[in-house]
Amino acid sequence: MHTPILEGGFADKPVDAAHAFRAVMTAMARPGDILDVTGAQPPAPLSIAAGALILTLWDPETPVFLANSHNTAEIRNWITFHTGAPLVDPRDAAFAIGTWNTLPVASFSRGTSEYPDRSATLIIELNQLTNSGAVLRGPGIKDQAELSLPEADAFQENARLFPLGLDFIFTSGARLAALPRSTKVS
Repeated sequence: MHTPILEGGFADKPVDAAHAFRAVMTAMARPGDILDVTGAQPPAPLSIAAGALILTLWDPETPVFLANSHNTAEIRNWITFHTGAPLVDPRDAAFAIGTWNTLPVASFSRGTSEYPDRSATLIIELNQLTNSGAVLRGPGIKDQAELSLPEADAFQENARLFPLGLDFIFTSGARLAALPRSTKVS
């Protein structure tokens, strides 16, 4: 019997998860750096990098939201089997995944003044991820970096909310980059 939801997880869970965790932490610490991450083979349209992040960061205590672009039976079943993460509405999500145009960005929690860490992290799937386009400045960036963002205005507004705001992880194929809320975009 062929059961796709059972497939696509890490072959060596501790090692693959450690590599993926290191990649996302490095990307958050150095906005604009693009890193490779492998090990997952999730159902389409999830990228390899997004699948690795899901297997590493999501668990039964992590409420997640799937945008319409990624809300398929195959993806829901794969996430449930491999992580147990509950699917919730945007306002209750700790993480969300989808394409830029399908995520209701304004609906996610940006934290509170008492608990700014209670904001959402959005995993944005892109067709391409390059070191060109928007200019990034801030913590973890020596002078400036560039990253191909889907737009600049929303990320500029997000940075103005600091210490509140959303954190973003961009994925494309087996590559990822991050944009924490402290990063200035121009």
